[in-house]
Amino acid sequence: MDKLLIQGGHRLSGDIVISGAKNAALPILCAGLLTAGTLELSNVPNLHDVTTMLKLLGQTGLEVTQDDHRVTLTGGAIDKLEAPYDLVKTMRASILVLGPLLARFGEAKVSLPGGCAIGSRPVDQHIKGLQALGAEITIEGGYIYAKCKKLKGTRIVTDMITVTGTENLLMAATLAEGETILENAAREPEVTDLAHLLVAMGAKIEGIGTDRLVIQGVAELHGAKHAVISDRIEAATFLCAVAAAGGDITIRNTRTDILDAALDKLREVGLQMEIGPDWIHAKMDRRPTPVTFRTTEYPGFPTDMQAQFMAVNTVADGASRVTETIFENRFMHVQEMNRLGAHIETDGNTAFIQGVEQLVGAPVMATDLRASASLVIAALAARGETVIDRIYHLDRGYDQMEVKLSAVGAKIERVKSSK
Repeated sequence: MDKLLIQGGHRLSGDIVISGAKNAALPILCAGLLTAGTLELSNVPNLHDVTTMLKLLGQTGLEVTQDDHRVTLTGGAIDKLEAPYDLVKTMRASILVLGPLLARFGEAKVSLPGGCAIGSRPVDQHIKGLQALGAEITIEGGYIYAKCKKLKGTRIVTDMITVTGTENLLMAATLAEGETILENAAREPEVTDLAHLLVAMGAKIEGIGTDRLVIQGVAELHGAKHAVISDRIEAATFLCAVAAAGGDITIRNTRTDILDAALDKLREVGLQMEIGPDWIHAKMDRRPTPVTFRTTEYPGFPTDMQAQFMAVNTVADGASRVTETIFENRFMHVQEMNRLGAHIETDGNTAFIQGVEQLVGAPVMATDLRASASLVIAALAARGETVIDRIYHLDRGYDQMEVKLSAVGAKIERVKSSK
């Protein structure tokens, strides 16, 4: 099992190129199940989750070709309408094959998903929506069994805002008979990116980017070309790194128009920024100012940036408060940060942080994807050596993070475990 070895206390300087967004790439890859045609996708990140998804899609009979950041999918020979447990157990996004398989082929067998242990994240909204579209669904032996002769359009109001739920139902509705209206739809840029691809494939969707999507079902979809949007979470993570450790970096291949909530808080932190259409020049020459925030659905502050901003707050000059409203178990990084000398206390879904002048390196363990990134940020700001174990979490969502950080002056290396 790989670890990261980080010598903290070094300022960051140089350019970082942002990869494609994991949370956009995964549903977009699943859209390959909706057509017998060919999808030509670019800016696909090299991530463990992407590799897992491509294995999952390949075993259905979807033809998969990958060349660095380009992926070609051809769906003319799909013959296995199943997502088995051994592939699904590590990644909750596997549930996204359910809607496309059901809509195109009339049946699907999908294992209940796994992924990071940061909350229950039930799939009941997916099931409720597909049932409203006319699917017969049973759950038995850890698998979801879904069947239908033909999905029929309807109005669906989810009980909560769910990103993957919106994506699953959106894909299913493109091939349903008649009109489907998705109320309370997620507005995340990754959902919008999927919708734009589906339109390029021949889908008829109105209200893209809003919480009300109107889909007119079509008989079939065709192939298309599409570039995955850049990863707003990766971009904001590296900006948090320079805010905590200090330095002067330029983020390239980014989308500044979908980073508003994070950029607003980074300005409060004291990060000096010049912003262009696809780049951000960021400079930090002082100790951060603490920021208080509350996570919420887009366009609010993203839960996927909570841990990284908390890392910045640990070395800020003063006290802050962080409230997590999306996932109930998303403070598992707190104990590890305190091992580095942070002063964090939690009460329910709120964390209280008293910034310290200096963190000190120590052995720590990653507990989930974004917690891993937060520990990297804290380690970069700490004095001395930090070893981060279980970084397979990091590899699920960051494309060669240690390589990108090394290129801008961080003393960070991947080491193989002796065990």
